Amino acid sequence: MYYNMVNAEIHLVDRGTIRADLNYFIEGYTRGSAADPNPDVEMGTAPVYNLVIDHPDGTILWDTGSHPDAGNGHWPEELYAAFQHYDAHERDLETALDDSGFEIGDIDYVFQTHLHIDHAGSLHQFAGADTPIFVHEKEIKYAYYSAKTDEGGIAYVLEDFDHDLNWQVLRRTRETHFEDVEFIHLPGHTPGTIGTMVHLENTGTVLFAGDTLYLRPNYDDEKPLGSGVLWSKQHWFDSLSMMKELERKHNADVFCGHDPGDVERLRSGLS
Repeated sequence: MYYNMVNAEIHLVDRGTIRADLNYFIEGYTRGSAADPNPDVEMGTAPVYNLVIDHPDGTILWDTGSHPDAGNGHWPEELYAAFQHYDAHERDLETALDDSGFEIGDIDYVFQTHLHIDHAGSLHQFAGADTPIFVHEKEIKYAYYSAKTDEGGIAYVLEDFDHDLNWQVLRRTRETHFEDVEFIHLPGHTPGTIGTMVHLENTGTVLFAGDTLYLRPNYDDEKPLGSGVLWSKQHWFDSLSMMKELERKHNADVFCGHDPGDVERLRSGLS
């Protein structure tokens, strides 16, 4: 039970927009029927964002977003065709941080929810530095396995994370490394996806689900992610149950990883 709330601020870092088939975000979004056996696929847009947690223990960057050259050969052609981050070059990490009032040099810690292309693509900014990079053990193992073999997941690019980085490897289901900031293992989307729960002095408790939840229907209606971006449906439902329990226990406000409405709620900041 938490009785104290941390005096911290959370700032949105707007990294642009991805365009993709909504069947990736919500399982069975487009379904055929006898009356309409060949329905048109619906393309949708989803924001990409990072966060800066301005905390008494240091300034934490939550995810590093897409590489600015995502559409210029850094992402494999088939991945970019499926998840078109059409403004990645305009919303690079330096530009987006500057718009939020920060610089790369202000960042004391980096937290990676997972290592997919739209979340780990700017880790190169911290190559050769001593900045601690938090990631789950199962995620970094799966990312290398996927990028170096023909097995595993498709949404990993080796050049995103294969740098001289000061990895801080998380191994437990729940870990606290900063006052009232808890890293929570939420497997399902990937084996090592992690969410973040923060107990804020003014706002109260907030839970950032990362890509365990893409859009509100994943949480509100308990509709899974599409099979193309879901490592394990059973693990995903277990993680969903954990988030529902944390919401009840802490009266937490839950934020999805790519939901436009949730991003709008973050634009004015949290404290």
